[in-house]
Amino acid sequence: MDVHAARRVPRAAQWLVRQHLLRLPSRPMPVALAPRDLAEGYAVQDAFVALKAEHCGPPAGHKIALTSPQMQAMVGLRTPIAGRLHARQMVGGPASVRAADYGKLLVEFEIGFRMGADLPARAGAYAVEEVSAVVATAAPAIELADDRGADYATLADRAFELAADNAWNEGVVLGAPVPHWRALDLAALHGAAYVNDAKVGEGRGADAMGHPLEALRWIANHLSARGRGLRRGDVVITGSLVRSKFPVAGDVLRFEAGPLGAVALRVT
Repeated sequence: MDVHAARRVPRAAQWLVRQHLLRLPSRPMPVALAPRDLAEGYAVQDAFVALKAEHCGPPAGHKIALTSPQMQAMVGLRTPIAGRLHARQMVGGPASVRAADYGKLLVEFEIGFRMGADLPARAGAYAVEEVSAVVATAAPAIELADDRGADYATLADRAFELAADNAWNEGVVLGAPVPHWRALDLAALHGAAYVNDAKVGEGRGADAMGHPLEALRWIANHLSARGRGLRRGDVVITGSLVRSKFPVAGDVLRFEAGPLGAVALRVT
């Protein structure tokens, strides 16, 4: 990172914190602060996450965004984006959140894993079998995110900012952990999302990069390439099986994930 980027990064992170604390509508970052490439976007994310931890607890997991080529094309990238989960924003379901606490709440319906052992950084890439071997439990998950009313038509010009903004994550609601998940065909697993008991979408585990474990492998290797690793106890959510929804106050959401069970969220 050059000296100019090193100066931009902390200022960009502070700018993002202010935008979120004041729940300001989404807008492009000032040119003087905007990351110039994806690596700088992740550097801003690191600084932003460190500041956010003062309010939301330490990082305790990871998320993956843009898991489909279509979503990547929309923002002009050819790769998914990783984000961090914070301890105080991870709750068990059923849960309740206030719509007023977000600029514009969006939710996604995912499969989550909890790590049973570390996967440290190393020179070679991890295989799916190695990643799978250290997963302790799986669970249905509803990701909480906040796009703050972003103009999606402009995202292709702001892709690095999406990484800087922690991929919009604001938490996750987790269903009951399932320790016998290896007996399940997660690629074929059917997931269905409901809002106020009306089905609003469905998908299969294979919609997450071909298999939820492939998404987990991507996270493991992304972190390893940055000299980091997954840690025992980390939660990783692996990408939505259903198109994102924008609930409003009064909505009750439910995600049914077949043999993994279900998880519910009420918006007040």
